[in-house]
Amino acid sequence: MSNLKNVEIQSIDHLGIIAGIIDSIGLVEIINEIVGQAPDEKVSAGHVVKAMILNGMGFVSSPLYMFPEFFQDKACEYLIGEGVKPEYLNDDKLGRVMDKLFIKGLTEMFFAISVSVMKQFNISLKSSHLDSTSMHLHGEYSTNLPDVIFEHSSGIKIKAPQAIEITYGYSRDHRPDLKQFIIELISLLRWRYTNIFKTCIWKSSRFFKLCSNILVLAYVAC
Repeated sequence: MSNLKNVEIQSIDHLGIIAGIIDSIGLVEIINEIVGQAPDEKVSAGHVVKAMILNGMGFVSSPLYMFPEFFQDKACEYLIGEGVKPEYLNDDKLGRVMDKLFIKGLTEMFFAISVSVMKQFNISLKSSHLDSTSMHLHGEYSTNLPDVIFEHSSGIKIKAPQAIEITYGYSRDHRPDLKQFIIELISLLRWRYTNIFKTCIWKSSRFFKLCSNILVLAYVAC
């Protein structure tokens, strides 16, 4: 009879399929190339994002400080990457990575990943659909952030981007009394695949048409 005392059982479930798709896209490598990786980092930004996706697809909803607990019974190194342990995925690490993603530009990063997906799975660009959704909000929503300047070791100074402005404007919801923001995306009709995802503001119907035209031109040019 074999000795099972030293056998450790870890779960993979459906997350193994998701992790495989993420790897085939090259998502971890794309994010690490854009964000960068420090030599002393125990877990890279790309692996943190991969862990966030797996957590989000795990059908759970919990605060960030409980994030490591989700992976306690999972095959963490097999799903995320070699050397990655649950305790490395704490809320401080997640917060720092999200700050870096915001500074680098989420729209640009999303598009870079989309291009990789299209190449990997040979998705046609013959037919696309541009759509937008307005989201109205209740409250003040003062989103002005202080100017933050990051100084690179090379001496280059980088100004952190500001969040989108949540403000009044042309309302398709017929609620001009409420502040709002807009979500725009371009999807490929046949594949139901989102290629460009962007948040913005509308201040008038003419401004909306201008923004949409610019988005289409940028999409076609790429």
